[in-house]
Amino acid sequence: MELIPDFQALYGLFADVKNIPKATTVTPEQVPEPYRGLLVHSHHMTVTVEKFYANPVNVKVLETRLDGKEYSRQILLTLSDTGRVVQFGIVRMDLDLLSPTVREQIVEGRTPLGRVLIQNDVLRKVEPTGYFRVRTNAAMNAWFAETEAVDTYGRLGVIHTDGKPAIEVLEILARPDFTSLSRNWSIRSPK
Repeated sequence: MELIPDFQALYGLFADVKNIPKATTVTPEQVPEPYRGLLVHSHHMTVTVEKFYANPVNVKVLETRLDGKEYSRQILLTLSDTGRVVQFGIVRMDLDLLSPTVREQIVEGRTPLGRVLIQNDVLRKVEPTGYFRVRTNAAMNAWFAETEAVDTYGRLGVIHTDGKPAIEVLEILARPDFTSLSRNWSIRSPK
């Protein structure tokens, strides 16, 4: 089975069509720094954002859906020291492709997805499938502490677990806070 994540379809799992923000497809080269270093790679966003801010992140589950074996959730990643929201995300996954322990931890919603997979030694591959510029909507402005609509960037991707495409992801970054950058952060060119 091939998964092809779609911005409208994933965002539409939790919002009506009038509330889906405008997104424009961009190439990896069109993603400006520091967004490029944060998005254009094949690593879990949990790890990347933690390195960027030199701070662990927590997950806040906004909403979930369970439809047979298909589980979806809409989340925010927040910095553990300040609670600042650094990423909004939506995932849709086939629970049958995950072990009972991993399924349980994901559905519990207490640990970011990337950390669950890493801590349980799940053989995984993160495959970005597209990048986009997005104009924030009212909900995103509230989460990201923006006073008006701004442009930010995100990516779509598939996470393969144990060699099978199991999880579709949509990840949108809050505008980076340069005052809390990690001194260990290095900007990389896209692959």
